[in-house]
Amino acid sequence: QVQLVESGGGLVQAGGSLRLSCAASGRTFSRSAMGWFRRAPGKEREFVATISWSGSSTLYADSVKGRFTISRDDAKNTGSLQMNSLKPEDTAVYFCAAARSPWATMTSTEYDYWGQGTQVTVSP
Repeated sequence: QVQLVESGGGLVQAGGSLRLSCAASGRTFSRSAMGWFRRAPGKEREFVATISWSGSSTLYADSVKGRFTISRDDAKNTGSLQMNSLKPEDTAVYFCAAARSPWATMTSTEYDYWGQGTQVTVSP
């Protein structure tokens, strides 16, 4: 059974940092792009960041560019999202996902596997 499990969420003050991790099991995702999405209360799910299979290509939403960094460790079959300078508007449930394609993509429909999500709450 293929699973993606996020961890590292929590409550942090504005300006603080969190590091989210995504552990994959059931198959290797070394040839798949990986991505992070989030859903804020009352809003649609939105793209946050994506990384290609090789790690050589990354894309970020404008709202997180310069503050968030996506990475992957294929030896451990894990992905990470380092979040710095957090703002209250970053409050959301964060999901990791693995794509069908090896290429970085912002399109949620191109992701076949999804985690259950981890809550990130940023207080003012």
